[in-house]
Amino acid sequence: MPSATTATRKALTAAFVSSAKEPGKYHDGKGTGLFLLVKTSGAKSWVQRIVIRGKRREMGLGSPPVVTLAEAREQALENKRVARAGGDPLAQKRKAQAVLTFEEAAHKTHAELSPTWKNPKDRAAFLSTLETYIFPHFGAVPLPEVTSADIRQAILAAREKVPHVARKLVYRISYVFKWGIAEGMCSSNPSTAQSLALPRVERKAKHRKALHYSDVAGCIETVHASRAWKATKLAIEFLILTASRSGEVRMARWDEIDMNTATWEIPAERMKMQRPHRVPLPARAMEILAEAEELRDGSGLVFPSLRGKVLSDMTLSKLVKELGFDADIHGFRTSFRTWAQERTNYPREVAEAALAHKTGDAVEQAYARSDVFEKRRKMMESWAAFLSETNAKVARIR
Repeated sequence: MPSATTATRKALTAAFVSSAKEPGKYHDGKGTGLFLLVKTSGAKSWVQRIVIRGKRREMGLGSPPVVTLAEAREQALENKRVARAGGDPLAQKRKAQAVLTFEEAAHKTHAELSPTWKNPKDRAAFLSTLETYIFPHFGAVPLPEVTSADIRQAILAAREKVPHVARKLVYRISYVFKWGIAEGMCSSNPSTAQSLALPRVERKAKHRKALHYSDVAGCIETVHASRAWKATKLAIEFLILTASRSGEVRMARWDEIDMNTATWEIPAERMKMQRPHRVPLPARAMEILAEAEELRDGSGLVFPSLRGKVLSDMTLSKLVKELGFDADIHGFRTSFRTWAQERTNYPREVAEAALAHKTGDAVEQAYARSDVFEKRRKMMESWAAFLSETNAKVARIR
């Protein structure tokens, strides 16, 4: 039996490792520098004394019985091979210990990406969808050990429950691996389309519900006759008259509106295409702004909520639906576009510009830089006049 000295070079046995109690260092004698360290407390651990790049170092290799004598020998031999080749097994060990699980890496990725997402819903959805559909499958697996097969099975399972979310999950998983590659935790991204080879899913276009343009005036009248908060009613009509998106109207500020030129300039950060957009305001829109003056509360918002905050999109949508109209707020843009297409001779580029859409290819966009503002002003006045005339006809019929 080896003695508790550093001089012994006899090979250890599994039986001795199990029974050793006297404090000391018990060398294995295999030429790898491996020894069993028994402390005064009785605790045992594997230690390897090794020369790494000219310096003598000691490395912990775990403790018996979790790490057996055979496993400790195997690891010690591998460390010696790495050191002889000029590598640093100690640095490799530290790096391996620093590797995060997929779930931990996802949280780190989310923390870094969050400031780049303007929509709070996107920030929340990134983690919530991964927590629900991905973490149960391989959240606890070290990032570099997650395989394409793991991801594929999780995505296929998600498709069965939430097909509309499954596609986004692939992008979110990919973000995590891109972060891991940048941090040096993994060398490849197993979530690429080629690696996953997911079966193709036929997606049906889902259009926003919209009223026929002949019914829009009646909707405006019904909205105004309701008991809703004044700002809500004014915001809905203003949205319809300007063919704007909900967020653009709900967040509209007085300093964006030039009352002298009847122009509303929406800053780039609030536009979907990330470029400023000028909106010509028809006479009726200016009347709405005059009414909205009564609601000024110091917030700077043209259409503030009762609490002086930005109106929620749900507030506008809910009111329209509660009043019996099967339409989405965004659908009023469709109503306007269909009216322009069927009832006017305005060029397509003018109608598309009113919706802040790009038209033509990159070359055409590079040369055709006008926002056809004056033509749009005439068109929006025509739209307002059509709504007014339709409303008058409805009133006469009643």
